[in-house]
Amino acid sequence: MKEAIILAGGFGTRLKHIVSDVPKPMAPVNGEPFLSWLFRRLQNAGIEHVVLSTGYLHEKIENYYWNKFGRIKLTYSEEISPLGTGGAILLGLEKIQSENVLVLNGDTLFDIDFSKFNEFHKEKQSVLSVALREVDDVARYGSVKTDETGKIIAFTEKNEVQGKGLINGGIYCINKKWFAGLDLPEKFSFEKEVLEAVYDKYPVYGLGFQSYFIDIGVPEDYFRAQEEFKNL
Repeated sequence: MKEAIILAGGFGTRLKHIVSDVPKPMAPVNGEPFLSWLFRRLQNAGIEHVVLSTGYLHEKIENYYWNKFGRIKLTYSEEISPLGTGGAILLGLEKIQSENVLVLNGDTLFDIDFSKFNEFHKEKQSVLSVALREVDDVARYGSVKTDETGKIIAFTEKNEVQGKGLINGGIYCINKKWFAGLDLPEKFSFEKEVLEAVYDKYPVYGLGFQSYFIDIGVPEDYFRAQEEFKNL
């Protein structure tokens, strides 16, 4: 894979009293924007083009990075009004040329082996693959269940179950033609109206990783990232 979409248009409501002047993916972590940490990992994985799906305070991202980060070409897909995660992906796909594209949440760092993830996606002939993370307690996130082949067979909601399990790590590999061919509205939730709605109708797979994972969307984990990123 050579292209990726990063969802960077969220309002960051839970962090607003801490980081109010920039969008959440631009929140400074250990001296630089969170997005830079994501870009470096994508660059190391061979990604050459990233589409940034922006909205709230989009100019802060554009003025900081302009059109490149290292060897990565950056383009922008701005939501004039909030489209939800699904609508943002659909809009961003208009700027993607590849058959398959990586999609990442702009407030989550999941340090997976992108090459392994890509090979899994191709091997399974999957239309939608999800990077999964094992955690000690799935209650905060909701869980994902797979069969022995990796095919996703169930989702549970937040606080529905507790204990160790697999969660959605917020990194996807999506077949562009398949996704664009679904009968979807302009504004929708990718998680609810695609992922959790089609997994039993199409080849949708999940691959588990034990890699470092953090979601800076809540203050507790944002502060934790300040220390932990020193060792990344």
